[in-house]
Amino acid sequence: MAHLRSAIYAIVFYPATLLFIFACFIGSLFGSKPMRAMVHLWTDFHHWFVRLLGTRIEVTGAIPPGAYLIAVKHQSMFETLEMMRIARTPIVVMKRELTTMPGFGWATRSYGVIGVDRNAGAKALRDMLTAGKQAAASGRPILIYPEGTRVLPGEMPPLQAGFAGLYKAMNLPVVPVALDSGRLWGRNLPRKAGTIRIKIGDPIPAGLKRDEIEARVQAGINALELGPQPRA
Repeated sequence: MAHLRSAIYAIVFYPATLLFIFACFIGSLFGSKPMRAMVHLWTDFHHWFVRLLGTRIEVTGAIPPGAYLIAVKHQSMFETLEMMRIARTPIVVMKRELTTMPGFGWATRSYGVIGVDRNAGAKALRDMLTAGKQAAASGRPILIYPEGTRVLPGEMPPLQAGFAGLYKAMNLPVVPVALDSGRLWGRNLPRKAGTIRIKIGDPIPAGLKRDEIEARVQAGINALELGPQPRA
């Protein structure tokens, strides 16, 4: 059943994504709002589709309106789309390789992203901070996965150094988001039916020292890891 669920997802979702990219291009001819509306339709479609495949979603808490830095636990591809739907029109911090993919890369850049080149060292951090300041001025929330990559359930690695730099440069409060998608999903495909829990924490104020903000964010995004684990 797990292989069948993954196969149906791949056969339907990825071709549908190509259609949504085309729709984004058409929408962009009429301005940024229609283009972003197509992106929202894409994430809404994904939300509906994975529910048909047996992925139920339980959300506690809410993202406040306005400009926030939203720090999210990262265990699978699931949350990269679901959190865009929940946050609604966030600017997304993502690896630069995704922003240069044919078609999809154009859509991400048009929507609003901060591309991070993981191999560029200090230059990557400077570029990210510059883009972060511009993003903060837009008034849109900024979505970041501060662990830097997908991790397995139970893993709680230290946050990447760029998170603290972005937090300081943007001078925004942080909303931590914990989730447990890795129990049911692989890196890119659903494996088992069940409920994914998303826990949106209380905002953490701007202006804290690095040690304190990192400790509080790490506790917030791992809130479900630190509690009892549910059965799939």
